[in-house]
Amino acid sequence: MAEICCSVASEGEATILYESSSRAARRRRMELRRIKIVDVAASEAENSRKRKKMQAYATSFFLDCENANGIPASNEERKKRTVKPTNGRSETNGTIIKSHSSPSLLNAVTDSDLHPKFGVASVCGRRRDMEDAVAICPSFHRQGQDYAGSGFHYFGVYDGHGCSHVAMRCKERLHELVKEELELASEKEWKGAMERSFMRMDKEVINWNESMDGANCRCELQSPECDAVGSTAVVAILTPDKVVLANCGDSRAVLCRNGKPVPLSSDHKPDRPDELNRIEEAGGRVIFWDGPRVLGVLAMSRAIGDNYLKPYVICEPEVTVAERTAEDEFLILASDGLWDVVSNDTACRVTRMCLRGGNCDLNALLLSAGRVEGEAVGGSVMGGEISDKACADASMLLTKLALARHSTDNVSVVVVDLRRAT
Repeated sequence: MAEICCSVASEGEATILYESSSRAARRRRMELRRIKIVDVAASEAENSRKRKKMQAYATSFFLDCENANGIPASNEERKKRTVKPTNGRSETNGTIIKSHSSPSLLNAVTDSDLHPKFGVASVCGRRRDMEDAVAICPSFHRQGQDYAGSGFHYFGVYDGHGCSHVAMRCKERLHELVKEELELASEKEWKGAMERSFMRMDKEVINWNESMDGANCRCELQSPECDAVGSTAVVAILTPDKVVLANCGDSRAVLCRNGKPVPLSSDHKPDRPDELNRIEEAGGRVIFWDGPRVLGVLAMSRAIGDNYLKPYVICEPEVTVAERTAEDEFLILASDGLWDVVSNDTACRVTRMCLRGGNCDLNALLLSAGRVEGEAVGGSVMGGEISDKACADASMLLTKLALARHSTDNVSVVVVDLRRAT
């Protein structure tokens, strides 16, 4: 190659070409240096913009927490709130809070706390009308800085009797009353807050019944004052560290912990010894007519509504506060249409199988229980709100199992996954 170059160009020409190429290379290096300087300046400006965005986001996060707690912020208060990062923390109006980018805050709030996994299924079954109702309200309330990032989640199952309008009224209003009571109460006053909420709901239902025009309610044809209508209520409030359960009636809540069922409620049946004593002390009687019934009419001793059976049937709930543990797997809330034919242990085993990715097949389940394959199952299952397929499959399977075991009542099931995201 060197010989070819020498034959084409002379010595002088070769020197000129070498010098010009050296100048061109130097010029290119200088241009690259200038471009590099411009890139550094741009990156610094971009970092500055990012820092401003982070500061603005920390401010908005704090304000959102306050607004979620129902504390309005005036324009003057917003002007006073300036976030100044100091050693990874921010000061706002003299209250030190951790910024949203703090690792400790991100570790404290998991995805399961922010977005609970649940599934719902309801079926009319062999009844003529559907009188059950289900309420699901994720993050319906926030309380205190400890829970500002997650909120409380509300799950409720209401089993109406006489008509569906009391259960539907509870679905629309009870979580709002609970929220109002929690805003006025401290964390240690769970029992009082839930009791007051149920009592307010009962009064609202009675007043509402008296003012109904009967145009859209079949029970008005039977009872002008609608006094013979009521509903059970089993309500669970899920917080990052607690499961608060309030039950009034014979619906039930069962927690699965380390594979074993832990009942969080006790059915309010008229023949339960303490309930029987309470009814008799109030002047009432429990008559066995197709099972124990208050005055031979109602098959439960506590309910919302049923004004004609007061004071024997009361609306006061029994409240249980359970601390959450790492062994908690899921929570089942269901009306008595399930629990009349399915035990706590069976319900937990079926749900656990679905949540662990097992074969959620009804025929396989019936075969394993010694039933005949192809047994007719009456009614059609209606899926409700769904945030997790495994939970939805479990709730569906439980309703189908109840029908396969000849449950004659409406069946409503809520399954909530309590496992922490890792």
